Amino acid sequence: MKLVSAVIKPFKLDDVREALSEIGIQGITVTEVKGFGRQKGHTELYRGAEYVVDFLPKVKVEAAVDDSMVDQVIEAITKSAGTGKIGDGKIFVTALEQVIRIRTGETGPDAL
Repeated sequence: MKLVSAVIKPFKLDDVREALSEIGIQGITVTEVKGFGRQKGHTELYRGAEYVVDFLPKVKVEAAVDDSMVDQVIEAITKSAGTGKIGDGKIFVTALEQVIRIRTGETGPDAL
């Protein structure tokens, strides 16, 4: 089992959710986050004063998936979240040691 985490642009969230639903991913967790990479933030004007916004708003989408689905999930996120411009985001894949569904007590792939 793997945890696929993607940090994407906020306006791409609906596209990513739909793409994951189409390949059979039933549940995701979405968190509003802020950060920067090569994009480095930008300057804005507020009440006549210029200031630097270091951290840009992003959305983190997480899905726990079976090992056999990882490549499909990565492809779905890449296609649906990509704009071809800087700041499209990143995808991280980490191993999950154990998953437990609280309601039923199911463990492992059955809990996904």
